[in-house]
Amino acid sequence: MSGDVKKFFNKFWQIVWKDDSPKGWLISVIFIFVVIKFIFFPVMSFATGTTLPLAIVESCSMYHQGNLLSNFDNWWKNHESKYSEQIINKLDFQDFIFKNGFNKGDILFILKAKPEKLEIGDVIIFNGRTNNPIIHRIISIKEENGKRTFSTIGDNNNGQLSFEKNIQEEQLIGKAVFKIAPYLGWGKLIFYEYIRPKSERGLCQEN
Repeated sequence: MSGDVKKFFNKFWQIVWKDDSPKGWLISVIFIFVVIKFIFFPVMSFATGTTLPLAIVESCSMYHQGNLLSNFDNWWKNHESKYSEQIINKLDFQDFIFKNGFNKGDILFILKAKPEKLEIGDVIIFNGRTNNPIIHRIISIKEENGKRTFSTIGDNNNGQLSFEKNIQEEQLIGKAVFKIAPYLGWGKLIFYEYIRPKSERGLCQEN
């Protein structure tokens, strides 16, 4: 029996990785899809403690002009007022994670968000009143009866969205900890651009 199993896997390996025929390509694609969906992501979810260990940035709400090459001083001059209302100054912001924001199409690595450990400046992903989760920065935290509520804003937004002024612990999906790959998420986003409002299509610009 072990010999038959070995022969099967040798044949399967040949088809998946060495067969250049259309049939071989199709089987390879199906195999990779199954591995990613049913093995890779469940393992990642278990390890990170969140249902969304990898998140593709789908909007420009956290964009800074120039992205990685952003001039922080120039960006801060344009956006200082909305943070000063929350008593967040320039030095505070420079110590925040993703101080230069991130771009539409970037892929972020997400860990479980523990409410008691979240701080102002952290970037969280949460369920809002939208089809897809929101990824924004915490600008204030309140605690009442042992539970915390969070208020966020997009770095590139001129103001807060109504539903992000009082985010409950139950809405949290995770906390963004670093960028895995800039722009790589466009491989998926490009197929959905046509259904977005015209104002949300294409590359990002600073508000």
